[in-house]
Amino acid sequence: MHNKTECSAFVIPIRDCLDILSGKWKLPILGALMEGKKRFKELERSIPNITPRMLSKELRELEINQLVKRTVYDTVPVTVEYEMAPYGHSLKKVLMEMKEWGAQHRKRIMTTDTPIETEELDVVEV
Repeated sequence: MHNKTECSAFVIPIRDCLDILSGKWKLPILGALMEGKKRFKELERSIPNITPRMLSKELRELEINQLVKRTVYDTVPVTVEYEMAPYGHSLKKVLMEMKEWGAQHRKRIMTTDTPIETEELDVVEV
């Protein structure tokens, strides 16, 4: 990046993305919902250590940002299902790339005792 405008054009969209997806729980929630519709308790059980209160809060934020769709069924007791909204599916490629990078990183860090040389890194120039 050669100037401030190019830098801003690169950084601002990334910051927007991080603002929406930041935190410990949003990505695991989206990952769980990539498998299909889930009721609240199913979702809670599929994400270790998340509290019901935190899950509810994060789902609400994901719904506000049109990434998750909430459907309430008129049953006794009331049934609520969550699923990826159509707009949420646009993140599938990003989530899969993050999963792949994370698995590679974990393997590298867990199996490497020597410092990483910068020449070894697969850096992409923008």
